[in-house]
Amino acid sequence: MKKYRPVSLRKVKTYPLKKRTSKVSLDALAVPHRKGDTLRTFIDKLPDILAANDFRNVVKAIVEAQQNNRPVILAMGAHPIKVGLSPVIISLIEKGIITALATNGACIIHDFEISLAGHTSEDVAEELCKGTFGMARETGMYLNKAIKEGVRKGHGIGKSVGEMIHKSKFKFKKQSIFASAFKLDIPATVHVALGTDIIHMHPDADGSAIGEGSFIDFRLFTSVVSDLEGGIYINLGSAVIMPEVFLKALTIARNLGNTVEHITTVNMDFIQHYRPRENVLKRPTMKKGAAYALTGHHEIMFPLLAAAVIEEMG
Repeated sequence: MKKYRPVSLRKVKTYPLKKRTSKVSLDALAVPHRKGDTLRTFIDKLPDILAANDFRNVVKAIVEAQQNNRPVILAMGAHPIKVGLSPVIISLIEKGIITALATNGACIIHDFEISLAGHTSEDVAEELCKGTFGMARETGMYLNKAIKEGVRKGHGIGKSVGEMIHKSKFKFKKQSIFASAFKLDIPATVHVALGTDIIHMHPDADGSAIGEGSFIDFRLFTSVVSDLEGGIYINLGSAVIMPEVFLKALTIARNLGNTVEHITTVNMDFIQHYRPRENVLKRPTMKKGAAYALTGHHEIMFPLLAAAVIEEMG
């Protein structure tokens, strides 16, 4: 067999460092925080590198969309509500920054419970052992009734629930994102997989109404996506439902001849999952547009993004 010896490095060719192209230079370095710095100063002092640049670009894109009267769609799972972000989202709706809301079915549950009782999010493991998981009476009764009544009027689930909470005497209804969307007349759609939400277990559940309400919302959502040219689509913590719904809505929008090419898509989550990466970031912007993955905990990253946008808007 052939015998190998350690290679000699004596004839390796080198060149001066100053002739090499480098990715990082002094002007890209972070500037240390000083006591009393403003939020705008904090953002300006972030390094001019990677995710910090992505964050600034998302802020800029949202501000430009708002200034140009283009849609900013916030699609989300229920986790942002459970970690206390409803007031931040409502503030962005009231300021005209978020122009459409799209959620999975769990969002109406936590939104409703906060508006009625001021608390939400049960201990699933403990209640499951007792066979009482998801069995809060008011949650199933109010939401299923609102869905059935709304569908009879031709409304989707989002508008039906928003109207019910807005017109109620619930003590904490000002903390409802769906009531805020209804009050300000912006699209709020709910996209349900039957059997995934606790209200589907209740005696008041009507599969026909739930399905019809969600289908109405899908068609309304598709209408919003059809107008997304020059706008922003933010996926906040939905790993499956909203990325899949977005891809189908975008397909219909383009199939019907709408130009939806120059768009910015953003996925915000503490783990970058497959479907958001493919169906929100990569596939919709393959030809044109921009896509950004902002990784971090919702309770930190989304308020930071909201504050940066408000600061940039002045």
